[in-house]
Amino acid sequence: MAYTEWGDPANPRVLVCVHGLTRNGRDFDDLARALASEYRVVCPDVVGRGRSGWLVVKDDYQLPLYAADMVTLIARLDVPEVHWVGTSMGGLIGMLLASMPGNPIRRLVLNDVGPVIIAEAVRRIGEYVGMAPVFPDIDAAEAYIRAVSVPFGNLPDAQWRHLTETSIHPVEGGWAMRYDPGLGDSFRKTPLQTDVDLWPLYESISCPTLVLRGAQSDLLARETAEAMALRGPKARVVEVPDVGHAPTLMDPAQIAPIRDFLLEVR
Repeated sequence: MAYTEWGDPANPRVLVCVHGLTRNGRDFDDLARALASEYRVVCPDVVGRGRSGWLVVKDDYQLPLYAADMVTLIARLDVPEVHWVGTSMGGLIGMLLASMPGNPIRRLVLNDVGPVIIAEAVRRIGEYVGMAPVFPDIDAAEAYIRAVSVPFGNLPDAQWRHLTETSIHPVEGGWAMRYDPGLGDSFRKTPLQTDVDLWPLYESISCPTLVLRGAQSDLLARETAEAMALRGPKARVVEVPDVGHAPTLMDPAQIAPIRDFLLEVR
């Protein structure tokens, strides 16, 4: 498993940032720059994405394996505790770890994900996972990423180009997405028919928790976010306007509440 690291490698304060389903650790470049003076920021590429290896058995792309990989990563970092920012899938991994007895997560940020996973949103995502073509050039790749990532909101051109350049790699005939197309196999093999209820997991979390919700999100319903403020760790909830699933955490206005939450003294 590859990861990108920011800040002083000797800093005992460690922030782990984990990306969404088809993304990679470079999504957090702006957040990492903003926090590198306070933290050693570690942004892994979950197996099957970015610069990490691909699994032979595609059915093994599951949360328990991802969580086990993160436990190994934290052991490699050799620190007793971490703060965690997780977008979508990365938030689910964080929830799973934070629910375990004796876990190392002391502050948890969940970016547009919670204990109710809406089946319709998962089916929408499954329509494009692993289906990307080989692109003749970077402009074609960017056009594709803009099309499948419309819920990210109205991003500046420079941010779309960054998301594109960090999400593709050269292959014979052009450029391809930097993730295993096999990630889409389980989506199409067993389409999700009903919403997933993870409330028992969430209610086992005891560390301070912040939830960011895209105001137009189809994955994290507003009523779920509101309930998260009342149950379990009683999360602080911040809604991000004009964004669906999920806030990219590239804009200073999205970074500010995360920085404030992570660095506040309690």
